[in-house]
Amino acid sequence: MIHIYCGDGKGKTTAALGLAVRAAGRGKKVLIARFLKTDDSGEVPALALIPQIRMIPCEKSFGFFFRMSQEQKKEAEGYYSGLLEQVIRQSKEFDMVILDEIMAACNYGLAPEDRLVSWLSETDGDSQIEKKEIILTGREPSEIITGMADYITEMKKLRHPYDKGIQAREGIEY
Repeated sequence: MIHIYCGDGKGKTTAALGLAVRAAGRGKKVLIARFLKTDDSGEVPALALIPQIRMIPCEKSFGFFFRMSQEQKKEAEGYYSGLLEQVIRQSKEFDMVILDEIMAACNYGLAPEDRLVSWLSETDGDSQIEKKEIILTGREPSEIITGMADYITEMKKLRHPYDKGIQAREGIEY
């Protein structure tokens, strides 16, 4: 089934990774790919300790999209498109696949949404995608993606310390 964790509130990645830990605890193999994020986050070393979970390492960082030059955007597009293809190739070996912040990557044009949609639509015996749990996170999923989802959970921000000028805190936001 396809799960979406979306919205402007905190907790999308946390919910997806909680599901990964639950699946791993039941012996399921989990693949995690992070889009638009670095590996400098508290969950990365913790998840590396769980043998059933494989995280694709983030080998490049491009910073915030709105600060990228046109050249950086083009390089990021190639990188994240390649990351999506890597996930698709490796997904056959896993029971659960998490694409963290894939919505933003698609919305910014850094990962091809049409390729994501075609992969999610596969039902042939070779891909076995219909037997997997696919988790997608990020803000503003498109109508086509939400139309494909079996679960949609929206995190809604009611209050956040960032609104008071408090920066992201290690171990809480990253």
